[in-house]
Amino acid sequence: MTVLECKNVSIRYKTGDLQSIGLKDYVIQKLRGKYKVQEFWADKNITFSLEKGDMLGIVGTNGAGKSTLLKAVTGIMVPTEGQVITRGNIAALLELASGFDPELTVRENTFLRGALLGYTRKFIEEKYDEIIAFAELEAFQDHMFKQLSSGMKSRLAFSIACLVNPDILILDEVLSVGDEAFKDKSAQRIKSILAKGVTGILVSHSVQQVRDLCNKCLWLDHGKQIAFGPTPLICNAYSTFLFTPKDKRRLPTDEQDLQKISDRFRIAWRLGEKERAAHTNPPKESETDRVYRLLCNVDAMSPEEKSKIENELNAKKKGTAEK
Repeated sequence: MTVLECKNVSIRYKTGDLQSIGLKDYVIQKLRGKYKVQEFWADKNITFSLEKGDMLGIVGTNGAGKSTLLKAVTGIMVPTEGQVITRGNIAALLELASGFDPELTVRENTFLRGALLGYTRKFIEEKYDEIIAFAELEAFQDHMFKQLSSGMKSRLAFSIACLVNPDILILDEVLSVGDEAFKDKSAQRIKSILAKGVTGILVSHSVQQVRDLCNKCLWLDHGKQIAFGPTPLICNAYSTFLFTPKDKRRLPTDEQDLQKISDRFRIAWRLGEKERAAHTNPPKESETDRVYRLLCNVDAMSPEEKSKIENELNAKKKGTAEK
């Protein structure tokens, strides 16, 4: 069953209009003959659909239009063009740090934040110990919220927010809060929610998170939809894009080109595995430089060499599947 559809969704912002610059600047610019409204399309013609139980990862560099698209999906914004169709209730974990009062205690803020998310007082009372334990704040319950570190604040926010039981779950960079141990615990909590058949969308700058949690992926760049499809295919191609110097980057032109770029990354990654196993990788080389060097090595390989590596990858994949 299709749970969420985006049909040619486009979102336009206006800069320099009366609403954004204020009446005073509007009058001054009008008198000087300099008044001008500019349009900016944050997203343009975004189209995809998700079935029940799908988890979509949205990737793209800063300014790609990821968070803006989420606002349209959650109903915070109405698309300028196109249509978003959702079936079921939506829970969005966005801007976790908002909705807290720095002058209240951790305990008081737990109930305040819960109320803002629509939870009843009775529900929060029943879940309070679980919330505090998950956030690892047992010793700070009566501390003022402003006394907490940013990581502690984020842990409390996530712990409260992930009590949701929706049909569609929207996550915007919420799995990057806290230390590595808490990130792992947060990811496991989200996986347990998704295991119930929830349909989800994750926006993350961590390609590995998207690989681990998502079965579908959407790649955006400057508001344009570059690709939508299986996570390994899209993440491999997007990783190639990220590890390539900015002045040499290029976007895929079609599905065939996307597949070629993805295969190029898979082969480069296999070469990297062999280097690490043989301890032949150059010392003091950054991860970005290393991957780009391996990508260049793939470009210099003959078709026969590439085919050999592909066969190794397929055999490895088959062996993993059999286990």
